[in-house]
Amino acid sequence: MATKLYLILSGAIFLLVAVLHLCRLIYHWPIVVGPRTIPFVLSYVGLPVSAAYCAWAIWLLFRDTRPR
Repeated sequence: MATKLYLILSGAIFLLVAVLHLCRLIYHWPIVVGPRTIPFVLSYVGLPVSAAYCAWAIWLLFRDTRPR
């Protein structure tokens, strides 16, 4: 049960991160930390990485729950 909950939570968190990266790229949201602005190239990298982690969590979740 703990593994199933972990996969659901981690998949949801990575999905949220991927959606926020996508929104940042679409709406050109700046991220400013102190005097520095975070470049958009990090969202171009972060979007597929976080989406892949989300897909991996979902794949592991359904792989473990399918009947044998």
